[in-house]
Amino acid sequence: MSSFKGRFSYSIDNKGRIALPAKLRKSVSPEANESFVITRGFEQCLFVYPQDEWNKLEESIRGLSPSNPQHRFFVRTLLQWATDAQLDSQARVSIPQELLKFAGLENEVLIVGVLERVEIWNPKTYEEYMNNQPATYETVAEAVLKST
Repeated sequence: MSSFKGRFSYSIDNKGRIALPAKLRKSVSPEANESFVITRGFEQCLFVYPQDEWNKLEESIRGLSPSNPQHRFFVRTLLQWATDAQLDSQARVSIPQELLKFAGLENEVLIVGVLERVEIWNPKTYEEYMNNQPATYETVAEAVLKST
């Protein structure tokens, strides 16, 4: 089981490759075999799942109802963007152009560990997202932690 955490500023090369930080690579389980699935995330970021974590997500998606329009929309949207990736010899993953465009990634990227996945953000988009929340971190923490 993966447990990604932390934030890292990195650059993307002109071939669309991003290095996975060493601290995050250490959290990839051996079952993932250095294989990942990259797809569209929420709030204009990319989700990067190690293969074993993606398999768990896929299993839960299989439980969705094909007769429910929201379920169909979610599954189609998530999977149409999904692409397999392998770490190269320099611990980089290649991001397809359409995903780079979706997330607005050009030169600098922000890599954020989020438990079972890694998120890749345009740093400005992430800053805007964090600064435009309707509630404070403390208020959200109180509501979320109260419900656990």
